[in-house]
Amino acid sequence: MKNAWRKDKTSHSLPEVFSSISIPKKSGFWRKYLAFAGPGLMVAVGYMDPGNWATDIAGGSQFGYTLLSVILISNIFAMVLQHLSVKLGVVAERDLAQACRDHFKPTTNFILWIFCEIAIAACDLAEVIGSAIALNLLFGIPLTWGIVITTIDVLIILLLQAKGFRWIESIVAGLMFIILVCFGYEIIISKPEINAILGGLIPQKEIITNPAMLYIGIGILGATVMPHNLYLHSSIVQTRDYTRDREGKKEAIKYATLDSTVSLLLAFFINAAILILAAATFHTTGNEHIADIHDAYKMLTPILGASMASIAFAIALLASGQNSTLTGTLAGQIVMEGFLNIRLKPWLRRLITRLIAVIPALIVAIIYGEQGTTDLLVLSQVILSMQLSFAVVPLVIFTNDKAKMGEFVNKPFLKICVWIISIVIIILNLYLLYQTFFGE
Repeated sequence: MKNAWRKDKTSHSLPEVFSSISIPKKSGFWRKYLAFAGPGLMVAVGYMDPGNWATDIAGGSQFGYTLLSVILISNIFAMVLQHLSVKLGVVAERDLAQACRDHFKPTTNFILWIFCEIAIAACDLAEVIGSAIALNLLFGIPLTWGIVITTIDVLIILLLQAKGFRWIESIVAGLMFIILVCFGYEIIISKPEINAILGGLIPQKEIITNPAMLYIGIGILGATVMPHNLYLHSSIVQTRDYTRDREGKKEAIKYATLDSTVSLLLAFFINAAILILAAATFHTTGNEHIADIHDAYKMLTPILGASMASIAFAIALLASGQNSTLTGTLAGQIVMEGFLNIRLKPWLRRLITRLIAVIPALIVAIIYGEQGTTDLLVLSQVILSMQLSFAVVPLVIFTNDKAKMGEFVNKPFLKICVWIISIVIIILNLYLLYQTFFGE
């Protein structure tokens, strides 16, 4: 199997935490599952960052429950792609960026790296703006100051990384729990119609025929399947200290896939909850024009008559922004080290990523204020969906390659499925680009 990769692997992905979390050898299912659990949550975070909120709110307030099916399909796509990502990390023992560096010519790699950095910056942009909006809603802090404050969380995260990888995973899990509780509460008080929700999970023809619906639908897909998550997952799955032989790898793939699938179900629940909340609160009361986070926040309390509704919404938003920031930074480190083999000190790497995102956010906030930042959020999602194909296609090529994956190569049925998913993603994204720049 070695000869399929051009060069021998010289360094581990995220070497400071590689194989650092022990896996109990002879123990039952649950103990093993818990030992492998964690990376899935960190990946799932990217599936509910503030960029998703904007598309989910717009979808729910304009079209009621109809676009729930799009969230469901996007999530199934995500589960399959994250499974491939786990497989690549465990079997090839390299992350997606390292695999690209081995497989493609230097020029292609450089282009892939640039695209990836743009996507990470776009993602970071969404998180910075999302956290700043949450601070503004909760404490009345002006957007510009909110953006400056969210830059400082760099230091906090670095302190955690020094304490070990489990710390970071625990914080992510804690923040995710906060988001779940907040939305559980919102759903209960918004009293959505159960039948309408179940109906929304079945795909409708008008999603394709209605251009406005299709545009938001593709936005949801772009905001759901995150390109940098494929790089992230193929790396952090290697933080587990499983035996690096055939049986050990088989077990690692099984548990890590289970971990990511369960975590993505949680992400599905949260994304669906945002859309259901917007549908139950705004669509049914005739407030169909609500498309951004500010409006949603202002309208929740008067419509639902519960003063906690808006606060819970803003707390969940802050937790979501902080969580995504954490994983975005790690992804940035993996991508830079993998593609270029450059090792920067984590704080320096973090600072560079942050500044790339913060500067445009600050300029827009100062010049255009609230409206500008909302438009910037939507734009960041369009950029992300453009980058998606550049991460998905190499991943599919590698995991379909028998020489690279040996007996772990994708089975014929899975090969067909992943190519269909890739083609659907590429076509939808081309359409989205066309609509964004040449549409009505």
